[in-house]
Amino acid sequence: MSERKVRVRFAPSPTGPLHIGGVRTALYNYLFARQHDGDMILRIEDTDSHRFVPGAEAYIIESLEWLGIHFDEGVSYGGDYGPYRQSERKHIYKRYVDQLLNDGKAYIAFDTPAELEEKRKEISNFQYDASTRMQMRNSLTMSEKEVEKLISDGEQYVVRIKIEPGEDVKVNDLIRGEVIINSSILDDKVLYKSSDNLPTYHLANIVDDHLMEVSHVIRGEEWLPSAPLHVLLYRALGWQDTMPFFAHLPLLLKPDGNGKLSKRDGDRLGFPVFPLEWKDPKTGDISSGYRESGYLPEAVVNFLALLGWNPGNDQEILSMDELIKLFSLERCSRSGAKFDYEKGKWFNHKYIQEKSNEELAALFMPELAARGISAEQEKVVRVVAVMKSRVSFVKELWDQSSFFFVAPEVYDEKTVKKRWKEDSAQLLTELAGILESIDNFDDVEATESTVKEWIADKGYHLGNIMNAFRLALVGESKGPQMFDLTAVLGKEETLRRLYKAIKILG
Repeated sequence: MSERKVRVRFAPSPTGPLHIGGVRTALYNYLFARQHDGDMILRIEDTDSHRFVPGAEAYIIESLEWLGIHFDEGVSYGGDYGPYRQSERKHIYKRYVDQLLNDGKAYIAFDTPAELEEKRKEISNFQYDASTRMQMRNSLTMSEKEVEKLISDGEQYVVRIKIEPGEDVKVNDLIRGEVIINSSILDDKVLYKSSDNLPTYHLANIVDDHLMEVSHVIRGEEWLPSAPLHVLLYRALGWQDTMPFFAHLPLLLKPDGNGKLSKRDGDRLGFPVFPLEWKDPKTGDISSGYRESGYLPEAVVNFLALLGWNPGNDQEILSMDELIKLFSLERCSRSGAKFDYEKGKWFNHKYIQEKSNEELAALFMPELAARGISAEQEKVVRVVAVMKSRVSFVKELWDQSSFFFVAPEVYDEKTVKKRWKEDSAQLLTELAGILESIDNFDDVEATESTVKEWIADKGYHLGNIMNAFRLALVGESKGPQMFDLTAVLGKEETLRRLYKAIKILG
């Protein structure tokens, strides 16, 4: 292992949007590769032509780029081991299909779907394996001439691996340890189909991983039952000495832990399960994405990294560089991880706080423009500085801070009833006089001190004045510390709103 260059691959199928579980698999591969100064390969496994969805490949690439998961080679990146789409590698796979047939490690089967269905009715729990294959229409039960004639007549066939029963197949998994499965429970899986001249996943991924010199296969737990078959295929092809290390990642579970996370869970509970928004090309249905929902990519990465892995300390906020430094497959969990979407919001909140006010202002400006608000960047930066601690998403800034940009036209009735007293108009008129005398509203502490000294000297009730003051400026009982608010609004706008409220509320 130490002498071999680390090379990992992420190999999605272009059958739709990339699920967040697939994103985590890509992330773990990326962290492992970067930690070991290795290579990260993007391979598109599109051998199932019936399930191909236009736009899915571009979506996958854009999603991972947005998240900062970069590849060294592969589809759209180039490299010396291409082509990187399996559909463009037909000529390569056929060579190894022929090798397996010539070595007696595989055989040709002509059974039609109807014949297979009949066998299933005849034999309960039917499986195409050593116990049944001699009853079927294949090259093991037919003469060579019969086989050649059927092929020349254009009859469709598949190639199946020939698995010998009674052997304990060992899979050394870097997360789960040694996994042993007896070959007797394995069926003779289809490796190749003449109908489209393409291999199945099982053969294609073995051939590709070998030829691309993949050192570690880090993939989802759902592939663990197939791992013994893959070990047998490496052996059958004579590649056991360069077989990659396997690591099967735990599943992402529903928030209640009861089953695998699905799109339906996100729809039901109101959270995305895809990195980017996806529009189904067939139905036109739109599924929400983390990017469009207002999540920061670094927050999504941090959140996902800790679903099924822990850094070995109590640290939760981890940059990509820190994740790369700390990541290890040994610290990946063997059991599934509950998808706590509320924790995802918490991470986004934390990363919002770490963003500079200038960065957040740049993200907030389009939200303002969409509402017809034209504001100077300096003011937006100041608003963000005051309000960002209250939000988990940039888009929430509008609800929290709209009063900075739009003066109240009406005043919340409940707040008026509770906060506007008989003497409020008189007191706020006096307050306006005090504010008129202040030259520098930007000095928050000085403004606050001046106003509070006046209130104390007069023996007024602090709460009554400040509550009415807030109502006048905001229109309801919300907002930041009062003198942070007046500093951003400025002297002229503060007084304008104050006199307006006095006039309307009396």
